[in-house]
Amino acid sequence: MTKRAQPTLEVRALHKSFGTDPVLKGIDLIVQRSEMVFVLGPSGSGKSTMLRCCNRLEEPDSGEIFVEGDRLTGPGVNLNAMRQRIGMVFQSFNLYPHLTALGNVTLALRRVQKMPRAAAADAALEALTQVGLGDRAGHYPAQLSGGQQQRVAIARALALRPTVMLFDEPTSALDPELVGDVLDVMREVKAQGMTMVVVSHEMSFAREAADRVIFMDQGRIVEQGPPAQIFDAPREDRTRAFLSRVSG
Repeated sequence: MTKRAQPTLEVRALHKSFGTDPVLKGIDLIVQRSEMVFVLGPSGSGKSTMLRCCNRLEEPDSGEIFVEGDRLTGPGVNLNAMRQRIGMVFQSFNLYPHLTALGNVTLALRRVQKMPRAAAADAALEALTQVGLGDRAGHYPAQLSGGQQQRVAIARALALRPTVMLFDEPTSALDPELVGDVLDVMREVKAQGMTMVVVSHEMSFAREAADRVIFMDQGRIVEQGPPAQIFDAPREDRTRAFLSRVSG
C-alpha cells in the first residue's frame, strides 16, 4: 500500500477556553499539501480562534499542531522560525501607514529573515507583482484602496515563502466591489500550489475554489466534505440550518 504524504498542517484534539468559556472543544483537522480548506460557521463558533491557534497567536490549552510533521506546540519551539512557515492574512490589513507597499513587504524579510536590503526589495517586488501591484510598490497605504491594501498584506505573507497560508475573513472589511480582486489573487495563489485554510463567508467562492469545506459550530467541527456535498446535500441539521440562513 502506498504511504500517504505527510500532511502540511495537522491539528489534534485542540482545546481553547477564554476564562470559563470553552471556544474550541477538541478540533481534529488534517490539511494536505496544495489543498484549500474553507471553514464556515456562525459567529462565535471558534473559526478564527482555531486559525490563531495554528500559529500560536492564541495559545492552545491542550492539543497538538504540526506543520509538515514538525510540532508547533509544546516547549522549546522556535516560534519565529515556525511562523515563517505559516503565513496569515487578517480581516484588517495591519499595514504600517508610514511605509510604502514595498516597505511594508520588505520589513518582515529584513527583520525576520535578515535579508540584505537589495535582496529584500527584489523579493518584495516579486510578491507585489504576483498580487498585481508591482506598479503600486511606491504607494503608501492611504493611496491604495482597501482591496489593494489587502493584496499588499497577502504579498507580505507570500514574500516569506510560507508552507501554508491562513486567511481570517480576508474580504469582510472590504466594499463589495473590491472583494473580487482579492478573491482573484487567492485563486491565483491556490493555482500555484499553496496550501490554504480560509475562514470566510464568501459562499460562492467556497463552492467554486475550495477542495473541502468544513462547517464549525460551538467549538466543534460538525461536518466536512467536498463543496457540492456541504452546500447541496449537507448531512447535519445544524449545517442545513446555517446554510439556509446565510443563503436566504
